[in-house]
Amino acid sequence: MKLSKFDFKLPDSFVAKYPTEKRDESRLMVVNRAKKKITHHSFKNIPSFFKAGDTLVLNNTRVLAGQIDGYKEKTSANVIMILLRELDPENRLWDVCVEPSRKIRVGNKICIEDDLVVEVIDNTTSRCRTVKFCFQGSNQELHDILKEIGKPPLPAIIGRKLEPIDSQRYQTVYATELGSVVAPAAGFHFTKYILKYLELKGINIAEITIHLGLNTLSSLNTEDLIKCRIHTEPFCISKHTADQVNNSMKNEKKICAVGTSTLKALESSVSGSQNLRPQEKAWTSMFITPPYQTKIANSLLTNFHIPKSIDFINTLAFGGHELMMHAYEVAKKENYRFSFYGDACLII
Repeated sequence: MKLSKFDFKLPDSFVAKYPTEKRDESRLMVVNRAKKKITHHSFKNIPSFFKAGDTLVLNNTRVLAGQIDGYKEKTSANVIMILLRELDPENRLWDVCVEPSRKIRVGNKICIEDDLVVEVIDNTTSRCRTVKFCFQGSNQELHDILKEIGKPPLPAIIGRKLEPIDSQRYQTVYATELGSVVAPAAGFHFTKYILKYLELKGINIAEITIHLGLNTLSSLNTEDLIKCRIHTEPFCISKHTADQVNNSMKNEKKICAVGTSTLKALESSVSGSQNLRPQEKAWTSMFITPPYQTKIANSLLTNFHIPKSIDFINTLAFGGHELMMHAYEVAKKENYRFSFYGDACLII
């Protein structure tokens, strides 16, 4: 499969720089795969597409305020460091993403505050490094400092600096489990009212946790998709969630993955009997490309993605290449908003 098959023209004006005034005021495109039909709605109408016994699976991850600004010890050049995951609390080792990455080498020291310095221990990828925090206090004190000085790493495609509105809107209303570098944007549109209304209709609201890494931040640049390197992401699925999903499958109900990250976690947890199995602590680097027949989810709620991105390829694998390429052209014609703060697309 070639990357060029997942390209389309997307002017910058289609990328949403700010969220809608209210979460549920975003637009909703519904793509019916069986009927090859596209309809247009407000997100407030999403409960009308589900019935009692259906299950919506949400990713309850919370974005880590992990962007840390610093400077190189010897040159004072500015450095942006994004915390990815803590590797060894005792030795203060972390995986981080650094910019400008080409100038950050093993042995370099990055100063953050007077009493907080980071030493680069290893190169893990072209953009990522393993670093050691040189800090004399306890690990809890280090976490407190990082929480105080860190900022949510707003994706560059949004095209602006972090503003006060992002502290609330760059999280879902159900975010509880801290650990993501990137927000699961498909869930931005839900309000507590909509979730409660869905529950009152008898629709199951199931939660999983998958902490998103760097996969969703940019377009791919490798033409042969087989050679693409996908970052692994940790996830867990409770027995309660697995039971809810399996019961809906048994009764031939809708199972909607809210976000391509959720879809990936579900498809990474298929049992031998083709049911969803619980996962206490697992990792996935699954890359869903066409042609692919999903085993768990039979509907997908997602945003409108940028060309050549992993999320866009995942979406086309689920909805069908030809139909979804057409849907995206319709979305541009109808002035839908794209990317993290953009509008929603429900594929049924």
